[in-house]
Amino acid sequence: MRCSTITVMKNPFKVLIRLCLLPFFSSFLLISTAIFSTMGGTASAFQSIKDGETIVSTGGTFELGFFTPAGASGNRYVGIWYKKSVTTIVWVANRETPLTDSSGVLQVTNPGILVLLNHNKTTVWSSNTTRSAQNPGAQLLDSGNLVVTDGSDNEAENFLWQSFDYPGDTFLPGMKIGRNIVTGFNWQISSWKNPQDPSQGNYTFQLDPIGYPELILRQGSVTKFLTGPWNGIRFSGTPILSPNAVYTYGLVFDHDEIYFSYKLLNSSVFSRMVIDQDGLLHRYTWINRTQSWFLYLNVQIDNCDSYAICGPNGACNIDSSSVCDCLKGFVPKSPKDWDVVDWSHGCVRKTPLNCSGDLFRKYSGVKLPGTEQSWFDRSMNLKECEMVCLKNCSCTAYANLDISTGGSGCLLWFGNLIDMRNLHVNGQDIYIRMAASELDHEDRTVINAKASESKRDRIILCGTLLSTGLLILGIALVFYCRKKQHEKYEKMRSRQQEDLELPSKEEDLELPSNKEDFELPLFDIATVICATENFSENNKLGEGGFGSVFKGMLKDGQEIAVKRLSKHSSQGLDELKNEVKHIVKLQHRNLVKLLGCCIQEDEMMLIYEFMPNKSLDFFIFDQRRSFLLDWPKRFDIINGVARGILYLHQDSRLRVIHRDLKAGNILLDSEFNPKISDFGLARSFGGNETKAETHKVVGTYGYMSPEYANDGLYSIKSDVFSFGVLMLEIISGKRNRGFFHAGHNLNLLGHAWTAHTEGRSIELLDTSVGDSINLHEVLRTIHVGLLCVQQNPQDRPSMSAAVLMLSGEGALPQPQKPGFYGERDLTELYVRSSQACSVNELTSSLFEPR
Repeated sequence: MRCSTITVMKNPFKVLIRLCLLPFFSSFLLISTAIFSTMGGTASAFQSIKDGETIVSTGGTFELGFFTPAGASGNRYVGIWYKKSVTTIVWVANRETPLTDSSGVLQVTNPGILVLLNHNKTTVWSSNTTRSAQNPGAQLLDSGNLVVTDGSDNEAENFLWQSFDYPGDTFLPGMKIGRNIVTGFNWQISSWKNPQDPSQGNYTFQLDPIGYPELILRQGSVTKFLTGPWNGIRFSGTPILSPNAVYTYGLVFDHDEIYFSYKLLNSSVFSRMVIDQDGLLHRYTWINRTQSWFLYLNVQIDNCDSYAICGPNGACNIDSSSVCDCLKGFVPKSPKDWDVVDWSHGCVRKTPLNCSGDLFRKYSGVKLPGTEQSWFDRSMNLKECEMVCLKNCSCTAYANLDISTGGSGCLLWFGNLIDMRNLHVNGQDIYIRMAASELDHEDRTVINAKASESKRDRIILCGTLLSTGLLILGIALVFYCRKKQHEKYEKMRSRQQEDLELPSKEEDLELPSNKEDFELPLFDIATVICATENFSENNKLGEGGFGSVFKGMLKDGQEIAVKRLSKHSSQGLDELKNEVKHIVKLQHRNLVKLLGCCIQEDEMMLIYEFMPNKSLDFFIFDQRRSFLLDWPKRFDIINGVARGILYLHQDSRLRVIHRDLKAGNILLDSEFNPKISDFGLARSFGGNETKAETHKVVGTYGYMSPEYANDGLYSIKSDVFSFGVLMLEIISGKRNRGFFHAGHNLNLLGHAWTAHTEGRSIELLDTSVGDSINLHEVLRTIHVGLLCVQQNPQDRPSMSAAVLMLSGEGALPQPQKPGFYGERDLTELYVRSSQACSVNELTSSLFEPR
C-alpha cells in the first residue's frame, strides 16, 4: 500500500531515529495512511497543514503548501505549484491577504470550509459553501484542483468547494473560462500585479457576457483583445488554435453553462496557459530533457490583435504597409487622422444603404467582427441567413455560425463591424451588406454565376424527379391497389371523426344556407412519421401540457408543425378536441392555419402550417434576438394581433374568446407577420353573448384579467386585457410576470402606468429598437395598451375600438389604474416562485376561482 506524502522539514538525526524504530511504528503509519491516503488513488487528503508542511497529489504532479514569491520578502501565501518546479505557482488562496510570518495554518472546519488562520487564530482567508457536511475533508487532486469534500458523500465530484472555480493567473486543463447561466457565476483568470505580488492585477481574461460567445481580455473595464466568435473549431481570431497532439479543447454551450475548456491528450505532458502582468497570454509545455518550460505559443500574434486598432469598418493587415485599410465600399471617417496613422475613428460608407436594393459582398480569410451586437440561430443554412439579414434594415453582415461540418447556422451583425483583420490561414467568410452601386464587376459576376448555377441545378433536379416519378407511377399505381387504399382511407376517416367527435356537416356546424362544404384533411401516420424523421429530437420545436410540437416536411416540400398529444395527458385531449372545433372554422391571415389531423394507432396529432420564426417571446425577451424587431416590425405585429383578435370577437362565424393570449402563442412567419395560435382553451358564443362564468380558471399568470383570475368571469374584455399586457411587453421587451425595477416593486403594468402619469412613457421602450422609432406611434401605443389593462372591464375598449385607436389620430381618454396594480412583496414572490411557479409561463389550470 502506498501512503500519500506529507513533507515536513526535519533534521537528519530525527530521520535516522525514525528509520531505526520503523518496525515499532507500523501501526502508526497505518493510521497516517487512513488519514492522509488518496480517495480512489487520485488525491491526497488532509484536515490541516502548517507553514513548513506540504501536501503532494498522489500522482506527484502538484504540491500544496506555504510559499514566498521569488524576490519578495516577508509575505507568506498558501499556493499550489508543480512538484517538479516549485517556482511555478498555479494557484494562490490568499492572494489579496498575505500572512506576515510563518505561523499560518490551513485547516478544514466542521461546516466544510477551508480557513487560513494567522498567529492570532484570526481568519485571513476562507473558502465558501452553501451546504453542510457530516465528515468534511480537503484533498489535492492530481489535476491541481484543491477540493473540499464530504466523506459521507459517495458521488465522486460532488465537491463542497473547489479551487478550479476561483482561478488565478493560470488556466489549467479541466478549468473553465465562462459562466453559469443559471446562477450567473463567472469563471475567469486574472494577472498578478507583478512577479512578487500575486494579488489581482490589471488584466482579466473571460467570456464576453454580451453577444455570441467569444473570449475577451480587459484592462480594468477597457477591452484590449477579442478572440472572435466561436466557429465550431476555434475562435475565429485565433488561427493558431488548431487540433494538435498536446491538448484538445472545446466550447460547451447549453441551457445551464457556457464555457471554454481544454484537456491534455497525454497525462505525462504538462501544459498550462498563463496571463502575465502585461496582459499577454502564453501557453507553456514542460520539457523533461531540459527540466524547463517551453513557450508553446503566444495567443496574441501581433499588433493587429489589439482590439479595434482600425476602428469601425476597418480591417487590419499586418503585412500591409498601411496596416489598416477600410473595407471595400468604405472610406476613412477622418482622412486627416488616417494619414497620420490614427485609425481610431474608423471608416464610413461611401454610399448609404437603401435597405430594399442592397446586396452582399463576400470577404474571405478574415477574423469575424466582435459580436456585442449580434444574433444567431443554429438551425438556419447560409441562404436562409442571407434572407433574414436582407429583410432587416439594421443587419449589416452575416456568416456561418459553425464551420466544423462544412458550414451551418447563422450569425448576424447589427451596426458597425469592429475588430476585423485579415488572416493568412484559418480565416472565415463573411458577407457584408453594401449598396448595389458599390459592388464591382467581379462581385456581380460571382452573384450572377451563383444564380445561374442555382437555376441549372433546379432544372437538373426537376428533370430527374420528373423522369423518376413517371417510372414509379407506371410500375406502382395499379387500379386494384388504388381501390383498396381508397376503401381503407374512407374507413379510417370515419373512425377518426368518431374518435374526435367532430360535428357532422348537417347537424352541428350551423352552416350558411348555401351548405358550403366542410372537410378536415386527414394525414396517414406514416406520412407524419416520415415528415418528422420519426419525431426526431432535432426536429422538436417545443413542449407544453398537451405534449410536444415537431417540425416536419412533406414530400412536396411543404413545411409543417405537428402537435403531438402526449399519451399521458388527459387534459391535452380535451384541448385538442376544442382546438379542432374552433380553429377549423376560422380563416384569417393573422390566425395560424390548421392543415389537418392524424388519429391512428393511439396517436392524436394536429398538423399546422410551419412558422419559421417560432414565437414572439423567442425574440422580444432575448437580448441577442430583440435587435431583429425594430419599431416598425413591432408596431406591425401589434396591429396584426389586434386584427386577429377583432376577427375572433366580431367577424368570425362564432364569437370566440381565446382565453390564453400571450407572447408564446403568437407565432411569426418568415416575414414576421403574427399568427395567433393555440385555441385549446378557447370558448365560443352564439348570438349576442359576450361573457360567461366558469369554475375552472385556465390561462397564464401575468396575462389573465382580474375578474377572470379572481372570480372565474370571462368575456371578450378578458382577451382585451391580455392583449394590453402583450402590447406593453412588445414595447418594453420585458415580461409582465417577474418584472423588476430598482426604484419600486410594481409589475410591468404598474410601472408603465406610473411612467405615463408622470409623462415618462418613452422610458418604457426597449432600447434594442435603436433609432427606428416613430415617437407619436410609440406613445399612442403605450396609451392604448394602458387603456386595455384597466381594472374595470367596462372601462376597457372593445377590440374594434382598440384597432381604431392604434391607427387613429384623435385624443384618447386617460387610463385608470391597471388590474393587479400595487406594490409586491418581492420576498414572498421569491419564495413562491422557488416552490411552484414556472418561469416558462406555461398555461395553468386552477380548479377553483380565487
